[in-house]
Amino acid sequence: MKQTYYKEAFRSLITLSIPTVLEEVLSTLLQYVDTAMVGHLGEKATAAVSATTTIGWLIHSIPSAIAVAVLAIASKANGAGDEAKLKKLAGQSILYAFTIGTLLEVIALVLSPYIPVWMGVEPDIVRPASVYFTITSISLVFRASSRVFSAMIRSIKDTKSPMFISVGENVLNILLNTVFIYGLNLGVAGAAIASCISFGIGGIAMFLLMLSKTKLRPERLDMRLDREILSETFTIGLPALGTTFVSCFGYIAFARMVSGMGTTIFAAHSIAITAEQIVYIPGYGLRVATSTLVGNALGEKDIRKLKATGRVSILITLLIMVVNGIGLYLFAYPFMRLFTNSVNAARIGSEVLRLVSFSEPFFGLMIVLEGISYGMGRTKHVFACEAVSMWGIRIFGTFLCVNVFGLGLKAVWLCMIADNICKAILLYIFRPKHVEENADDRGELR
Repeated sequence: MKQTYYKEAFRSLITLSIPTVLEEVLSTLLQYVDTAMVGHLGEKATAAVSATTTIGWLIHSIPSAIAVAVLAIASKANGAGDEAKLKKLAGQSILYAFTIGTLLEVIALVLSPYIPVWMGVEPDIVRPASVYFTITSISLVFRASSRVFSAMIRSIKDTKSPMFISVGENVLNILLNTVFIYGLNLGVAGAAIASCISFGIGGIAMFLLMLSKTKLRPERLDMRLDREILSETFTIGLPALGTTFVSCFGYIAFARMVSGMGTTIFAAHSIAITAEQIVYIPGYGLRVATSTLVGNALGEKDIRKLKATGRVSILITLLIMVVNGIGLYLFAYPFMRLFTNSVNAARIGSEVLRLVSFSEPFFGLMIVLEGISYGMGRTKHVFACEAVSMWGIRIFGTFLCVNVFGLGLKAVWLCMIADNICKAILLYIFRPKHVEENADDRGELR
């Protein structure tokens, strides 16, 4: 009986995670394409595109937190066969996405001239960085919508359709980048315009896709604010938002300290951060699939299925991250050269990439444990682990390395590695265990 559960969990995870992994990879490629195509214009262009990246993460954390809550609630409702709640939640997701997305867009556009200055970039980088951020911010409402609506679609175990939309976004972005960056010689602004258009079309496509699903097509009354669902979304989403805020503010402080080390160092650091993403992106794809299946098992009240899903997802993620870490170590320098013509920046970046390659399995463990907790709607302990590790280890350690001991980029990345390892350990120690107390003899949740 146990083997059946594990085989089913493995089959379901592979089936659902392949499209989500590809989607995460393709979504990341949008940033990769901008970084790579702009990187060939020089270090200053790279720094301009990278200067506001962490602020972008902070802004997108709000719709991402809503998406975490929506996925947890909707996948549980789908597992329980509660179609009425699915429709109502779809209506609420439209309300959330459009309201939050519009508000974020207005705030971002107002603050865009000042953000590069706050990030401490060099004076000649401020204007192009501001232009890039301003143009990409125009698509925020579409990006927020895409994030929330894709969570609704995944909750009913459709992970292929959002992937196809990501494919379309990337193809369009590459074509438009070629036209705007090189054809029209718009440089950094051209990359921003291409991304803005691609995100806009992707967001519209995701909205139409959700409405095409019978289970998710809301009635008119479902569009009114529902206090009960809002409360449930708030309970799950607020700690998730707190986690991302703590993380993003940490990344901002982290980037702010590195940016003061010079343009070449900051460009190498930024490109290395971007390059590393391709290694751990499969973990985030598996996290989405894991959250979906955990939420469905919770709705079905099947504890054996829930436990099997968690264990299999951890094993698969660790295996993938070990292989990816080896690849990152072996090909660090040629990987960096894809994004920059600067031999010095590529050399510095490859050194820190080889360092971080050894910690990738821990990073993968951290990601999948977050997915299990998010699928169960238990987000508070994730927030606590993130806050303690990010600020107690990464930020404090980096402050000492840069401002007290005057150490280089390797020391900064060692602080980041220590943070990732600590988070993995804390999340494993404090992972949800007490759900078994609510199970009866047949493995069903009461």
